[in-house]
Amino acid sequence: MNPQFTSRFKGDKWIWFVIIILSLIGILAVYSATGTLAYSKQGGNTEWYFLRHTGFLFIGLLLLYGTHLIPFSYYSRISQLFLWISIGLLILTLAIGSEINNATRVIPIPGLGITFQPSDMAKLFLVMYISRYLSKNQEEIDSPRVFWTTLFFILLVVGLIAPENLSTSLVVFLTAALLMFIGRVNFKYMMYMSFLGVGLISGLVILLLNINTDGMESSRIPTWKKRIETFMGKDDGQGNYQQLQSKIAVATGGVFGKGPGNSTQRNYLPHPYSDFIYAIIIEEYGLIGGLIVTGCFLILVFRCLKIVVESPRAFGALVAMGLGLSMSLQAFVNMGVAVGMLPVTGLTIPLVSMGGTSLFMNSIGFGIILGISKYIEEEKNQQEEALTAGV
Repeated sequence: MNPQFTSRFKGDKWIWFVIIILSLIGILAVYSATGTLAYSKQGGNTEWYFLRHTGFLFIGLLLLYGTHLIPFSYYSRISQLFLWISIGLLILTLAIGSEINNATRVIPIPGLGITFQPSDMAKLFLVMYISRYLSKNQEEIDSPRVFWTTLFFILLVVGLIAPENLSTSLVVFLTAALLMFIGRVNFKYMMYMSFLGVGLISGLVILLLNINTDGMESSRIPTWKKRIETFMGKDDGQGNYQQLQSKIAVATGGVFGKGPGNSTQRNYLPHPYSDFIYAIIIEEYGLIGGLIVTGCFLILVFRCLKIVVESPRAFGALVAMGLGLSMSLQAFVNMGVAVGMLPVTGLTIPLVSMGGTSLFMNSIGFGIILGISKYIEEEKNQQEEALTAGV
């Protein structure tokens, strides 16, 4: 390959490899999984969603490429502003957002026919803000002020996301908690946060299992209750349709799968192109395909850990690790749902599932991680050149 061409793509080569593999798998899986949707929504035009997803992915990759060229220190400056913008959009979404599956999650963009999901933006800039705040307060990292200030913003964002997207809010909370741990927040405070998280989740589960949802059809509460009851086997098997079809897809995929485009469960699974795309991948590409996707996100986590070890700046290390964890946790939850290990959540796989806002924001996240790794490489090269010149 032309060295001049490859030199334009700087940063961790393994992360570039992950991006390419996930993008290709996503294109193939979305094309196969949207067949039924195309017949019901687009008059049988099976190319429509394929071209739409490929177009969005192309835009996302352009955002990724442009983002990886920007010095990551700029994001420290804008993180505060965009976090507050995200919070404002989350409030606006609760007030005027459009409903998807009985959840007010998106804001319609007039004239474009597309929607914007502020929770994806909030996840991105919350990680940046926490990273900025912790890196600037490393000398006082054990103080209660640092812990409570960080926790305030976490709970504010999580609280605004939770009413309409509980699963996303839980992933955001867990990501933020891990980021605080990596940022060396006092272990005593981290234990407080752990007890808070476990207490809130346990209390919510107990409340949902015992609450009477009559008259609450317009809220998400009946959906949450049904999903927990289904997962715990307390619904007499009446609500297990989604995961049953997903398990059939996984079981029939075998080791090598049925082959591209040969899925049958895409005709029965709800949202096979997003929420249950991992089941379609295993059905068509078998255990091998599933392990490749899982391996990509494991590689991402390990390469982000390498950035943490090698980064000379705390902000860059924390941002890379936070974004890597956020996307990987989201992917692992999606996989867990597909194989029946977790209750149905509605989370997608970054760069693989069909989407708009989530695809763009995840692309930006990948670009920022690559930009940080690019900076580390440049610092190493400069040090080596200085040593060579000194000799």
